[in-house]
Amino acid sequence: MEDLAISTTIGMDGISLLSREAAVARMPSMIERQATAAVEEASVIIFLVDGQAGLTAADVEIADWLRKSYSSKYIVLAVNKCESPRKGVMQASEFWSLGFSPIPISALSGTGTGELLDLVCSGLKKTEDVENMDKEENYVPSIAIVGRPNVGKSSILNSLLGEDRTIVSPISGTTRDAIDTEFVGPDGQKFRLIDTAGIRRRASVASSGSTTEALSVNRAFRAIRRSDVVALVIEAMACITEQDTRIAERIEKEGKGCLIVVNKWDTIPNKNQQTATYYEQDVREKMRMLDWAPIVYSTAITGQSVEKVIVAASTIEKERARRLSTAILNQVIREAIAFKPPPRTRGGKRGRVYYCTQAAIRPPTFVFFVNDAKLFPETYRRYMEKQLRSDAGFAGTPIRLLW
Repeated sequence: MEDLAISTTIGMDGISLLSREAAVARMPSMIERQATAAVEEASVIIFLVDGQAGLTAADVEIADWLRKSYSSKYIVLAVNKCESPRKGVMQASEFWSLGFSPIPISALSGTGTGELLDLVCSGLKKTEDVENMDKEENYVPSIAIVGRPNVGKSSILNSLLGEDRTIVSPISGTTRDAIDTEFVGPDGQKFRLIDTAGIRRRASVASSGSTTEALSVNRAFRAIRRSDVVALVIEAMACITEQDTRIAERIEKEGKGCLIVVNKWDTIPNKNQQTATYYEQDVREKMRMLDWAPIVYSTAITGQSVEKVIVAASTIEKERARRLSTAILNQVIREAIAFKPPPRTRGGKRGRVYYCTQAAIRPPTFVFFVNDAKLFPETYRRYMEKQLRSDAGFAGTPIRLLW
């Protein structure tokens, strides 16, 4: 406290010297009370020490206090000012005597902050796991079966259930409501299947003059919104239409997992080993916004390959709920940047990624901490998404990158 030049501090001129000295004398106890209150409320404690100054008596005193009073808390020992990764390990090693595992970081350069954030999130997750365990165990993923009228959505649902849960008819628009049905997959996983009304173009719905059909289409879009995975059903002979593309855009916008079901595959004449390959190329070309969605070929009327819909949906739901550790994630990012660095601007500036962390699931969302988001053009962001998918997976689900 001797180093505090209170007499020269702005705003203190009107305070007598005696009052200033009294305020300084009270500050340690005030700070201690604030620190105690913060530690009491915290789920995770970051014990920050100075790597350049080395181990001090105050560090030992705080460590003893934390061990004796808050041994039940999750404590992370962060050794700051370790700008050099190689020297940082040696600087941090001095603090092992405190009884915690030290992690070298640099707030100045960002070194080690990704690992620190990963440890903090891990500590938070442990405290939240107990509360969320029951919710996760009882969580039932929803699969919405959507598509244009008469592509076989209800037939797929009935084939999966082994019963006539919905009316099947060659007349377009037989299904008017979104119908929810619980279903247990081969691996014991429960699902909620949502069969929806066929989604037609707005002009077609308007020209039909049917209020019921308009409401049905709205219910179908709401079903997409409340689903986890969407099975987009298309008719094999019709292939991709403009309306299929619009539905695909809605699915991507809502951040839902998706698989493309090519139904009535038996109607394709003269099939050979290359038919599916050529068909997939055509689908990928016309539905670029869903280039991450797997494709399943089925004939619902006979039940052929319909079980693959549930298998694919189960895999997609697991991918949507998957988390990457910050260490693995940043390794993938570093390799991607080493292979293709961000482009330079005309002024010679180049984007720099300090670190990246996964902020959410369903859909997987990643936050990039960078020097300037404007230095990363859309083409480079697409490249980074492509590399993330290539190295880390996430098939069947959109991923969000926040810069």
